[in-house]
Amino acid sequence: MASLASDQRNYYYLIEAARTGIHKPILAGLYAVHQSPRLLDGETGLGIAPANQVSIAQVNTFPEQVQYAANTIRSITDTLTAQGWSGKDLWNGDAGRYSDRFVETIAAGYQPPGSDLDAARLETCDSDALLQAYIDDIGYDYRADQLAQNLEDLDQALLAFVERVAPNYGRLEHQREALLEMVRLWRKLDTQDTTIRSLDVPIEAGTPDLLALDNALVQFVRQVSRFYGGYPHQRESVLRLVQLWRQNNTREETIIELRNSDPSAAETNLQIVDPALIAFIERLPGYYQGRGDQRFALTEGFRLWKDLDSRSRAVETLGISPQSLTDSADNPQALAQAAAQIDRALLDFFGQVPATYQEQDDQREALIRLVQIWRKLESRTQAIQSLFDDLRRMAQAARDSQDAPPAPKPVIRPARPDRWTTNNIQLHATILPSGNFTWAEATRGGTRMPPNQTTVDAIVRIARLAQQARDRIGRPFIVTSWYRPPEINRQVGGAAFSRHIVGDAIDFYCEGLTGNQIYWALDPWWPGGLGRYDRFPALSHIDARGTRARWTNR
Repeated sequence: MASLASDQRNYYYLIEAARTGIHKPILAGLYAVHQSPRLLDGETGLGIAPANQVSIAQVNTFPEQVQYAANTIRSITDTLTAQGWSGKDLWNGDAGRYSDRFVETIAAGYQPPGSDLDAARLETCDSDALLQAYIDDIGYDYRADQLAQNLEDLDQALLAFVERVAPNYGRLEHQREALLEMVRLWRKLDTQDTTIRSLDVPIEAGTPDLLALDNALVQFVRQVSRFYGGYPHQRESVLRLVQLWRQNNTREETIIELRNSDPSAAETNLQIVDPALIAFIERLPGYYQGRGDQRFALTEGFRLWKDLDSRSRAVETLGISPQSLTDSADNPQALAQAAAQIDRALLDFFGQVPATYQEQDDQREALIRLVQIWRKLESRTQAIQSLFDDLRRMAQAARDSQDAPPAPKPVIRPARPDRWTTNNIQLHATILPSGNFTWAEATRGGTRMPPNQTTVDAIVRIARLAQQARDRIGRPFIVTSWYRPPEINRQVGGAAFSRHIVGDAIDFYCEGLTGNQIYWALDPWWPGGLGRYDRFPALSHIDARGTRARWTNR
């Protein structure tokens, strides 16, 4: 069997490190140093052998070796802690890693006590080699995320964050998940079910009492600072809390954010309420009845969004003269017409908000203020809490429930230009007026935009020819590659003079057809380059060079 790629092995390290609360690079270090035993899946292991009730069949694949290696590192920390090792004995805070002494202890091998049924035997290895392999993997991870390895201030930032969790707990699902993961890692448990049971929460029909669970979680997090001893699993526990609470992508991203922001002020990131705000805005047309209080709420939200200094200025910006309203004070019909015009302008504006919202603080505050006025709430805090309530209902709502987020509405597209240029490309528009190929296909979803008019024209040129080919084949062309900037072309191994760089080449396949079938159907008439690939028998290539060219990539 073929061995795993390094990124695939790293995936398993990440999973098991997150489960057990150990420092992931030590697993990579064990693999690099041991390279044994030989495994059934063609890989080599991390020096893990059977012990106690762990049989050879349980540690005979790479994922199993990683799983039991993580269990064993956790068991070693338990044993050393029971022997009196402190957090500083296990962890070098200045370097942001396990201490040299701890790594030397791991290298000396380990036989778990008979009572530990989850750990396995760890064979001995060279301690200097393990330390170096461990440090190398840390350096690789940190360089990838541009993260300084000196993390001496991390504990202070983590504890500052923890102090603010309880008063800001909104009982949102991801917040509850974050707290449960913190407790799980802190108590060295493997599943959320065992974690919930450890909190002594009433469970009925397999479902815990959420109010009791929330109270237990809040009580636990309030004690964290008091009992924090700097042990590695405690640090990973709180890091995991922050990562899930802030919905960050990685552990390293979480560390960077903690170091670059005020942890005591940022844990209630108001981006959390954005889905509820957008859902509220999308429901406005269905709930708007033209009442004065509703009009006031929309006008005030519009005023704050546009940063206008008065309601009169907001009305004027909407296309209504404030003076005309004053002059029509005694004319109910004129006032009603003006109100209807304001309503249309307001609803048109907020109808565009889901597409134009940029998550800017002033935009968010304008929408929160709108919610506050609309719902007749006394304070901004109450408005935010009502949005948290919306989020909880949205998370639990069935697809067809009124509490479910409304389906997004497509943005009204601008009119097609007479000629495409670098400044007017519409990603979802077809390149040809009655064609099938879109600018999104040509530019890989907008990530490879043409840099000049020559490239734009080349894309249009091949789209026109490709449409003729598609019509002849009678099946959709599923594009795999179209325009490629020179640097991207080099990265994917494209030819130095590839037509993809010009913009008038397409690689594609047709479902149900081979590349040979497409080649034979297009060969008699296609005026440019036509190619096929022996290694990729479904793939085809066309380009709009000025002469006929035919090739097979073998």
